[in-house]
Amino acid sequence: MNQASNRRAGDISVETAHIFPIIKKWLYSEKDIFLRELVSNAADAVTKHKRLISLGEIEGDDEAYRITVTVDKTAGTLTVSDNGIGMTEEEVSRYLGNIALSGALDFVSKYENEKEANASGIIGHFGLGFYSAFMVADTVEVVTRSYTGGDTIRWVCDTNGAYEFTEAPYALGRGTDIILHITEEEAEYLGAYKVRDMLDKYCSFMPTEIYFVDADQEDAEPETEGDSDAEPKTPAEPTPINDTTPLWQKAPSECTEEEYKDFYRKVFHDYREPLFHIHINADYPLNFKGILYFPRLNNEYESIEGQVKLYYNQVFVADNVGEVIPEYLLMLKGVLDCPELPLNVSRSYLQNNVYVSKVSAHIVKKVCDKLNSLCLNEREAYEGVWDSIKTFVEYACMRDRKFYDRVSDSLLFKLTDGKYVTTEEYFAPAEVVDDGTIRESAEKSERVVYYTSDPEGQAQYVSLFAAEGFRVAVLDKLIDSQFVQMYESYAGSGEKAVRFQRIDADVTALTKDGDVTESEALTTLYREVSGNEKLEVKFVPLKDESVPAMLTVSEQSRRMEEMMRMYAMQGGMGSMSSYPVDYTLTVNTAAPLTVKLMDLCESDSDKAKLIASQIYRLCLLSQRKLTAEELTAFLASGFDLLGKL
Repeated sequence: MNQASNRRAGDISVETAHIFPIIKKWLYSEKDIFLRELVSNAADAVTKHKRLISLGEIEGDDEAYRITVTVDKTAGTLTVSDNGIGMTEEEVSRYLGNIALSGALDFVSKYENEKEANASGIIGHFGLGFYSAFMVADTVEVVTRSYTGGDTIRWVCDTNGAYEFTEAPYALGRGTDIILHITEEEAEYLGAYKVRDMLDKYCSFMPTEIYFVDADQEDAEPETEGDSDAEPKTPAEPTPINDTTPLWQKAPSECTEEEYKDFYRKVFHDYREPLFHIHINADYPLNFKGILYFPRLNNEYESIEGQVKLYYNQVFVADNVGEVIPEYLLMLKGVLDCPELPLNVSRSYLQNNVYVSKVSAHIVKKVCDKLNSLCLNEREAYEGVWDSIKTFVEYACMRDRKFYDRVSDSLLFKLTDGKYVTTEEYFAPAEVVDDGTIRESAEKSERVVYYTSDPEGQAQYVSLFAAEGFRVAVLDKLIDSQFVQMYESYAGSGEKAVRFQRIDADVTALTKDGDVTESEALTTLYREVSGNEKLEVKFVPLKDESVPAMLTVSEQSRRMEEMMRMYAMQGGMGSMSSYPVDYTLTVNTAAPLTVKLMDLCESDSDKAKLIASQIYRLCLLSQRKLTAEELTAFLASGFDLLGKL
């Protein structure tokens, strides 16, 4: 056809008036997405051509598929070119002249069903992606030639929706060039660095090779040394900026550990090695793939916000989509490619449906399976990362009972000697000590896990329990107090019931058989030196005779105090942050110093008071930091006592 003499014009067919201003402002939440849409459409065009070859509809050729994005600041244009299926004039009128009439859907209805189309990588559904170009351009040109042959077609449209077919400025072999004339207001999209960053974000893993060209740089006269008449150097052929076969598309057996680490560094720009990875390759009926990483943190105060990138047939959609990843796993980093996600027009928001919930459940299962596999088959490596993932795992257990049920046998507790045990291992009847002999653990009438929240501050208690064969777990994180309550609740009652008790809550396990000698005089004395007339004083014979007395706080009372303190930190409880703690002073009647103190109560009350004061404040020091008044009194009585020696 002679296009110069047969110029035709028309208007975009829409039922809603002034649709273009709406597209320009509201079609997408981020303007940058327009480039993703245009490059995605180009990738679709290539995929359609490949599909026709695979179906035997056309013969293949030796031309390599490619998409080229060219920014020309001088001309004020941004061009997306492909050598895919191309379009005839009738197809241009049909698909570009009618908003929301998707060429992808038309192709699907003709050649395959929608499920097969998803599998083959055709992602266009709404027919609106092309018009995102008008978010940054006032005029858009389409130069295209169909794979079926015929003339090269040129179609030009402005922001009012008026278009015309004109003579093509050049001939194409096969494919489409989309030329955006960028508005002055959006001139940033003519910046080479800006466009390259957008391509890196949205198009790094698209299935067709993408090349980026800065036309202004290409046209620049290269510097030459020596003779000014020397011929300029020929610019090197640009290399693809994307990886067309990302690691998640491969089978786990085909990937090496180094490849997993390299992929992590490339995608997240984090040069700390991840703790471990989970490669997901789900087949029918879920059909999605991905790789998830547990990131390595430098310290417990570092932000634990992760980043799971969501892809749709290798096209980036969004970060951390809550419908797919449960919020308690959002500290993970990784990529998920879900070609059957029910995306809306912007491809940025998910619609709730059964598929999404099943994908989420499958991810949780895979994370649990990985933890169990590491614990069972790679115990040493698992123990090596446990301190780093402990908080993540405990939080997940607290948020999801099913998660806890799946990993309960793989939950580890670190002991004060540095060893790691599961709950059942903690209750094992014997253990091997350093010299290789077997030492029976202390007999337990209950399944009680003794723990410390401060191994250094509670060192005396740790030593006493260890001497009696008790293993002591270290639970020194803020989340631990809530976790153990959850654990006790989930463990239930009966043979598998578990109770957690801090080592300074009760010393009954450290007592020995024998008569108990109570002293009313000693009770009165300790209440006097403590300044607490209601102080509970308990007399028991401890196996360790070197300790005259110990302060204990009931587990229930201490948990309540911690809960109130936590609420106060969150600004919710105000004055209740100072929840009263009821101490019990346990006096060791087997200690020689206690016997001597009983005698001094009758023979030298002043000296007895000094000694009792020192004993009480030493006990107090094992529980908390002394107040200014307590420290002053402690030092004064200590010096006074030394003066009487």
